[in-house]
Amino acid sequence: MNEATADVLVVGAGPAGLTAAVRLALAGCSVLIVDALAEGQNTSRAAVVHARTLEVLDDIGVADEVMAQGLQRRAFDFRASGRLLATLDFSVLSTRFPMVVFISQATTEQLLLARLNNLGVAVQRPRRLTGLRQDRHGVTATLDNGEMLSARYLVGADGMGSTVRELSGINYADAGRRGFTDEAELVLADMVLEPRDGAARTVAAAGDGPDGLPASINISPQGLLIAVPLPGGRVRVVAEVDRAPEFPDAAYLEQLLRQRGPADQPSRVREVVWSSRFRIHHRIASTFRSGRVLLIGDAAHVHSPAGGQGMNLGIRDAVAVGSALAAVLAGADPQTLDAVAQQRRQRAARVIALTQRLSRLALMAPVLRPTRNVVIRLVGRVPLVRKRLAFTLAGLDDTWPAGQGKL
Repeated sequence: MNEATADVLVVGAGPAGLTAAVRLALAGCSVLIVDALAEGQNTSRAAVVHARTLEVLDDIGVADEVMAQGLQRRAFDFRASGRLLATLDFSVLSTRFPMVVFISQATTEQLLLARLNNLGVAVQRPRRLTGLRQDRHGVTATLDNGEMLSARYLVGADGMGSTVRELSGINYADAGRRGFTDEAELVLADMVLEPRDGAARTVAAAGDGPDGLPASINISPQGLLIAVPLPGGRVRVVAEVDRAPEFPDAAYLEQLLRQRGPADQPSRVREVVWSSRFRIHHRIASTFRSGRVLLIGDAAHVHSPAGGQGMNLGIRDAVAVGSALAAVLAGADPQTLDAVAQQRRQRAARVIALTQRLSRLALMAPVLRPTRNVVIRLVGRVPLVRKRLAFTLAGLDDTWPAGQGKL
């Protein structure tokens, strides 16, 4: 191998890759980061930042900006046909961030990129990985422009279709129930709403205040709809459907809201900022480490967006792997990397199991939905259950007191 030009090469500049690069740069490691896109994504996709993620973002100096630019909420409502079933209270969390923050993924990426740039590291774009080889000294990556980059380690953060994973020969196994990924599609959209009474202010703008639009999971006979407020007078909607248009328009989204949304908040779609559809997938890499290559984020695992876990898990992967690499580069036992890779895979498997349970609950057959709603309402009255679910979604379940039961 050529002499290493960096301690670590990061492939992929989404939230996970940017976080890994920031963590490594803060530790004094030399970092190269490349991405296949000419510029960062400008769609919101992930919109929730949970408490444990805020903790690790605080460790790298980004949490304050995330909270300042996002909407902070301490509760999440569960509703059925407009009726409140239960409220999940995040203020009970044992953390310095007892909340969820709703913020566009594009904004989160911008904040991470600004932090990385302030540390003197720039993303090289557009640079697509075409070749990868490694030996006992390091890795050599070939890019689509013919350039060759060498580093002591490589972090693959290049998404579900990861070239790093493919070139490393790592299997990406279906972690879902047989046939589960084909049961439904999900609609995602960011929109501006306005009340049907024609009031000038938007529904989402009302959500900027403490008495505004609540974050809610709405369960109706037609299916599931999740609605959360976003900064800038926008609302994020996620809905499970049998078949969706490629780019859902205002009329389609308004129909979803009318059928499934809170009855006490009737509204019309004034503007669709962004919309998309995708199928639910549950996949996990057979290993998160192959020699000097480590996988994080969607390159390592992908699952249903239920519970808002995907980006959060990827960011926490990045900090854990970045910290371990920094320690090894400073002289720690390289077997530390095996331990952290195994730990992150175990965590991913737990999150996938959780999102599968939540998705199955949402996609339950229509004939079973009335019974489901009754069960949710009854279980939602048990404080210990609500608290446990809040800890789990927040990524803090490792701190759950022993002897108090599992979710």
